[in-house]
Amino acid sequence: MATTAPVSRRAAVDVLVGLLVEIEETGESREFFDRVCEALCRLTSLERAGLLLYDPARHLARAVGSHGIERTLIEQVEATLDETPMVQRALAEDRVVAVSENLEQHVPPRYARFAGINTIVCAPVSAGGHWFGVIFADRGGGATFELDEAEERAMLTLGRLAALASTVERSTRAQERASRLNERIALTREVHEHVIQRLFGLSLALGAERPLTAGERQRCAEELQAVLGQLRLTMGRPLAPQAQHTNITLRELLGQRAIAAGIEVEWDEGASVPSHLEALAQSVAVEALRNADRHSHATRTVVRVGGPRDTFELEVANDGVADRPRSAGLGLRILTLEALQHDGLLEFGPSGSDGWRVKLIVPIETGGQG
Repeated sequence: MATTAPVSRRAAVDVLVGLLVEIEETGESREFFDRVCEALCRLTSLERAGLLLYDPARHLARAVGSHGIERTLIEQVEATLDETPMVQRALAEDRVVAVSENLEQHVPPRYARFAGINTIVCAPVSAGGHWFGVIFADRGGGATFELDEAEERAMLTLGRLAALASTVERSTRAQERASRLNERIALTREVHEHVIQRLFGLSLALGAERPLTAGERQRCAEELQAVLGQLRLTMGRPLAPQAQHTNITLRELLGQRAIAAGIEVEWDEGASVPSHLEALAQSVAVEALRNADRHSHATRTVVRVGGPRDTFELEVANDGVADRPRSAGLGLRILTLEALQHDGLLEFGPSGSDGWRVKLIVPIETGGQG
């Protein structure tokens, strides 16, 4: 089939400058990555492109931008690095990799005949030695082709731009997380100063050997009511930002982790996640699974989702911690405050001789989990 001649160097520069400006305006967004894919097809003889970024929560790369491909098709594409050898080569060698035969040996077999592909090229989305994702592209119509040096250079450059956008967005997220962490630390300090210390004073008074007088008992009761009021006031104050938006569900996240990491996932019959608890449940699951990966020699990790009709429960249990320090990290401690915002409880600690268990319990309205 006929191919479209690459555009001039000046036009290429104009396209790249436009994208650089757009990074400052939009950061990481679907529209920006669509523009990157569109630019690739404008600057080269390629006709279809898709951009995938690595999602650390799901341990796989998922499509975030495309050009020339039906949106519903590209949004179904997601894969791990282990099952995509051509991407491994592109990352290791920091270059464009092209394959034309036996595609099932280079990409996940389920995508070997995706959208009539015959020859496919990919380039890393990376910068500064850090990998963020990959760009795939072809000419459509099942054509066999090779890119020239200028086209490969353009593809690598656009990969760098996409990586730059990702770093900008990740930096913004890091700043938001730091802000939330500071708020939670301040909340913890406030609870300690205004509640724990007063409770300690009460415990000394109530633990006195001599009986309390009627007046002392009345003062203790008043102090206890004041402490409870302070605690309700403190814990009732929302932590900014408000509800977090998630692009996937807990069921999808756990399904992907089951495939990628071999964990066992059990859903109680009829169980679902209330929409207002999705972000919290996913955060707890990701943190618990991350701790199991990092701090244990687990041979079995089981995630259970369900609970009684009026309660949502999420439990993550693993073995292999007998020879490891048995203490929770800051992540879980912070999430206990998140749980309290929903009148819930997050428990974590040793289980059995060599196990560790994390359990989230949140009351929900009677009538089902959803």
